[in-house]
Amino acid sequence: MVQVVLPAHLKTLAKVHGAVTLDVPEPVTQRTVLDALEAAYPVLCGTIRDRATRRRRAFVRFYACGEDVSNAAPDDPLPAAVTAGAEPYLVVGAMAGG
Repeated sequence: MVQVVLPAHLKTLAKVHGAVTLDVPEPVTQRTVLDALEAAYPVLCGTIRDRATRRRRAFVRFYACGEDVSNAAPDDPLPAAVTAGAEPYLVVGAMAGG
């Protein structure tokens, strides 16, 4: 089971509190985690990834085990600690502006 931590506005949209726990098929990658998240919470479709291209939205970042994995290939395996549910996969809304 993979734990996914969402930013507050996406938690509100999905009507969840705390981390979301998902059953993700092997191999656990960013793509399979986000696919499982969008399948469980269809209201999130298009908020984290573009609906047509399935690419990460510009102001969204992903972290696993304290490392920014936003620019990693979507099919690269996530760390074992994330796969085991010991560490969360973080979806973070980036801040911009002056």
